[in-house]
Amino acid sequence: MVSTVEKTKLYPSRIDLGEELRLQVTQLLNQTLAATLDLKTQTKQAHWNVKGMDFYQLHELFDEMATELEEYTDMVAERVTALAGTAMGTARIAASESILPEYDLDAVSGVEHVTALADRYAAYAEHLRKAIDTTDEMGDADTADLYTEISRTIDKRLWFLEAHLVK
Repeated sequence: MVSTVEKTKLYPSRIDLGEELRLQVTQLLNQTLAATLDLKTQTKQAHWNVKGMDFYQLHELFDEMATELEEYTDMVAERVTALAGTAMGTARIAASESILPEYDLDAVSGVEHVTALADRYAAYAEHLRKAIDTTDEMGDADTADLYTEISRTIDKRLWFLEAHLVK
């Protein structure tokens, strides 16, 4: 079965990147879009459901992180459309195409949520680094730069999460 991301089509464009390159990059970007949307909703899941002594601190942190991810969904989707592709950004597509595991709905404590998010941020960061290398090797410096920008913040957020887990 062909995934929704692999069904990406391109529209005519005067952009000076070849059609095959744009097709491959938009497919990668749509995979990133799915993961970014999924990570945002998982971060909101933690925001809404965290309990315990660190509730307020983590509640605020998770909300800030989700807001950043919302910005990245726009940046990634708009890069897809700038390359004359179609952004595949529905919740159903995100659920079926995301590289991230499902969130533990039984998580309650701050440590449980921080651990779950740290695992997902690490997987997302790895995806971003691979995408930086892939798009750079393909000759799309602008998309590689976009991935680099997102990667810097994701690494910082992973650091914030992991700092909570040090004993």
